[in-house]
Amino acid sequence: MKIALVSDCYLPRLGGIEVQVHDLAQRLVAQGHEVVAYTVTPAHREQHSGLEIVDGIPVHRFSLGLPHDVALNPMAVSQLRLALSNGGFDVVHAHIGVISVFSFDAVRLALDLGLPTAVTWHSVMAWAGPLLKPLGFVRRWAKGGAALSAVSQVAARPIRDMAGRGHEVVVLPNGIDADAWTPGEPRTGDEVRVISAMRLATRKRPLEFFSVMKAVHREAPNVRLEIAGEGDLRPKLVRAVDLADAHEWVSLPGRMTRAQLHDRYRASDLYVAPARLESFGIAALEARSSGLPVVAPSTSGVSEFVTSGVNGLLAGDDDDLAQAIIRLALDTDLRRTMAEYNRTHRPAQTWDQVVRLAEAEYARAAALRAAR
Repeated sequence: MKIALVSDCYLPRLGGIEVQVHDLAQRLVAQGHEVVAYTVTPAHREQHSGLEIVDGIPVHRFSLGLPHDVALNPMAVSQLRLALSNGGFDVVHAHIGVISVFSFDAVRLALDLGLPTAVTWHSVMAWAGPLLKPLGFVRRWAKGGAALSAVSQVAARPIRDMAGRGHEVVVLPNGIDADAWTPGEPRTGDEVRVISAMRLATRKRPLEFFSVMKAVHREAPNVRLEIAGEGDLRPKLVRAVDLADAHEWVSLPGRMTRAQLHDRYRASDLYVAPARLESFGIAALEARSSGLPVVAPSTSGVSEFVTSGVNGLLAGDDDDLAQAIIRLALDTDLRRTMAEYNRTHRPAQTWDQVVRLAEAEYARAAALRAAR
């Protein structure tokens, strides 16, 4: 099968969609498929557009080279139309985030060209539903034969509402190489090491999380906190730590590689994912696969792989989040029981399972197209 993967964002830019789309491309190729990626993300400052081979994947970049590597090019639609018209593709798979103009164009073009079309949402669009639903494009895509999916039930619910009755929106989760996130030996000692990895941006709530952890530290002074990641809110977070005089128990090491994160997870006791509008939570899944109990809001897509009371805790508001962390920090037996569960039970979202689900989506897209 020849597959076109379309995403506004792609490597070398780092983020959930960027990494997941590239990993999916590699896994599909390993299964014998031919994959070509299309994006408006530049390769680097010296090369804005053109063909690049990334880990064996042909990546066509239609970038304008805008300041701050902004992934936007309204003129790319004509180039994409030519590529999809002449590419001999069996299916077009568009990946959509919060703002995905390029992928929106790809869906419209693919349907106009009569190509089987799969669309996956990687963000929670509930906030935008009242604005987007009246525009009707999701319903038009569904009626036009697109196979709609989202990375979690949390992300799928607003898409089902926008698609309307009679149009299925399935869950196509993000994938993980569980063998690359093996647990370490159980930790001993009095310290409880809490870790989180995130982009330091408003939606991820790093400042609110630090406020939660200050309340936790008052009740459980043996807690140590590490927040890995970079982003626009880093200066404010550093200042908050300074003002709280919390350097003794808080560490902000910056962005880490996957290998570095894996080492930190194996040296920690508990992972917290504080974002409420998290569509999935890849870093949380990596931590869970590394054997850590996970604490997250119950509204988060983390609920796809964390069962509250079994391998982590799901909380309501920030007060509940603080109490859940305190509970696990003080209850060593419960924390170790949850950790043992995660150490001995592989997650369902392994790449072999995700690739099978993606192939099923491509078959569904072909069937919907044929029915048209």
